[in-house]
Amino acid sequence: MNAWTSYRLQDFIPFTAEVYFRLLERMGETFWPLHLLTLTLGGATLALALRHRTRLACLLPAPLWAFVAVAFFFQRYAELNWAGGYVGYAFIAQAMLLILMALTGWSMDNAPRATNPPVAIGIAIALYGLIIMPLMAPLSGGPWYQAEVFGIHADPTAVTTLGLVLIMLRGVALWIAVIIPALWLLISGLTLQVLGSAGATTLFAVLVIALLGIVWKSIASKP
Repeated sequence: MNAWTSYRLQDFIPFTAEVYFRLLERMGETFWPLHLLTLTLGGATLALALRHRTRLACLLPAPLWAFVAVAFFFQRYAELNWAGGYVGYAFIAQAMLLILMALTGWSMDNAPRATNPPVAIGIAIALYGLIIMPLMAPLSGGPWYQAEVFGIHADPTAVTTLGLVLIMLRGVALWIAVIIPALWLLISGLTLQVLGSAGATTLFAVLVIALLGIVWKSIASKP
């Protein structure tokens, strides 16, 4: 027991901030201009979710989760951290879950969008993941290739999906759909905290706001 208590969070992050952000930059360099397609798919998914085309809106992000699993976690992140492969499998599981929900229509939320405060929270989170997160690196003085983009990098993919499922789903399905995105944001936030990045606070804030929106929606939907 004493051996475990001697470990610190830093002991589980076997890379430096420079190495990690270079990894993000390599993703941008390698897959540009695929960013344009993934952002278009993200915008289309949000538009479909707002128009109650929820099955198709669940289906569109699924291949992007699988792509991030392979290209980011299996092929790159796992070289830095042995746990990267396990996270990759979790992202594959999220892709399969979204496909299952799209095929079955399980717990789709057909309530009016405009008058639903949790949906407004979901829209804000999705837009943050799609628009604001890619701009954070360039605005802070980093290279454009370091910009984190939905469908290319893990963080904006998880953030945007949290917002989307808050719009589209309800009940147990909503809680299940947020488990993997929320856990990754927690892991990523802790990682960035160890690396001394201000982005950790932002991820924690998004996670808290999303969970508040989910709790609000769950309470509001009870008879």
